[in-house]
Amino acid sequence: MTRGVFITGTDTGVGKTRVGMALAHLLTGRGLRVRVRKPVESGCLVGPGGELHPQDAMALSQAAGQTESLDRVCPYRLMAALSPERAAALEGTALDLGDLYTACLTDVGEDDFLLVEGAGGFYAPIAHCALNADLAGGLGLPVLVVAADRLGTLNHTLLTIEAIRMRGLALAGVVLSQPLPQTDPQMDNAADLERWLQRPVLRLPHGSDAGADAWQREAAGLSPLLDAWIASACSERPSR
Repeated sequence: MTRGVFITGTDTGVGKTRVGMALAHLLTGRGLRVRVRKPVESGCLVGPGGELHPQDAMALSQAAGQTESLDRVCPYRLMAALSPERAAALEGTALDLGDLYTACLTDVGEDDFLLVEGAGGFYAPIAHCALNADLAGGLGLPVLVVAADRLGTLNHTLLTIEAIRMRGLALAGVVLSQPLPQTDPQMDNAADLERWLQRPVLRLPHGSDAGADAWQREAAGLSPLLDAWIASACSERPSR
């Protein structure tokens, strides 16, 4: 069994990479060798030579100390800012779920911590006839849900968690990321989700207010919420 976490979202653009960077920084600071994986990234920027630059994968690699090549972190890169399945089809290719699974596990040792970021929401198509949920299920990792702190997120978050549990996967935690500078002062999604889930929910501030290096400061903020499952995931394996 591989120890680690699969980061998913209730939607695209909800802050998965920001949370992944903070978590990778936190784990690395605790002395763990973190293997970050963004096996496929769509919406990549095109360089002057036509090469594709996966921005999210580059950010994750930086937070983990850049101990591996970017090709290992993100081997599959697509131009269109669409689901990977659709973006690949537009480029005349088909992504295979097995290839993404292999990409996640290659060069990951027994003492490593595997941090995988999916593409979009839990039920977004990530490969040909396959969802993020299928990749998460194959890896068998606990799932960390990142949601936008806005109106409608209670429904989206609870639906995502139900889908995770129906797949027989463990819920690692829930992080709310605030997409707008201000929200309705009467709304408290974190408190409402805590009541429904009977577990703590972390809330991150608006990204532009936090700054470009927010993940370094926010790493400590993840610690209280994630201590329990990190300790469990990183516990020693029983002797054979």
